Amino acid sequence: MKYITTIVTAVISCISIVSAAPAGLAVRDTVQGFDISHYQSNVDFTGAYNAGLRFVMIKATESTNYIDPKFSDHYTAATNAGFIRGGYHFAQPGSSSGAAQAKYFLAHGGGWSADGITLPGMLDLEGGCSGLSTSAMVAWIQDFVNTYHAATTRYPILYTNRSWWQACTGGSSAFASTCPLDLASWNSVPGTIPGGWGYQTIWQYNDSCKWGGDSDEFNGSLDRLKVLAKGS
Repeated sequence: MKYITTIVTAVISCISIVSAAPAGLAVRDTVQGFDISHYQSNVDFTGAYNAGLRFVMIKATESTNYIDPKFSDHYTAATNAGFIRGGYHFAQPGSSSGAAQAKYFLAHGGGWSADGITLPGMLDLEGGCSGLSTSAMVAWIQDFVNTYHAATTRYPILYTNRSWWQACTGGSSAFASTCPLDLASWNSVPGTIPGGWGYQTIWQYNDSCKWGGDSDEFNGSLDRLKVLAKGS
């Protein structure tokens, strides 16, 4: 997953983020992870797991006519290595309805089961606005979200960045109470949270990772990550 913006970058490892905390304040629990697609053809999942990473998001589909050729291999290897894992769908709002793309995603790896190791599917929102108005974009996302929720009882994770969300949805807060946020913000801190969300569930903090793809951090303990996966 990539987005284009101008940022001041910091050198951050995909294994850990070290920051100074004010005296007397405990450092919050976090869990390290990463996200990948076919661009990472060979991933050392065992090495990543041994280094402390515990979750991975894997590209499954795009629009209604593309299945990532490495999805099945990546998903199986991640499972065998012990990862909590999930699939993501790269949105193409200008090509078909949200419902159509959700159904395609669900049919090709984006489903969810209460096995404790499957994260709810993620909708990757980035790039341009596909010629849609802000209200039309919000309606498109809602169409995807409603369709996914009806099929799985889970709300999908929404991946985006501040500039896209403001430009393409007008800063809508329509999903803040339902869909977990995966915020792309390549910096030393997440920064301002868009869209009315009180916090990010996942933070994509770097566009590189030793194990391939992008570096992610779950905002909570491993037990809370397991709750997100299991759904209760």
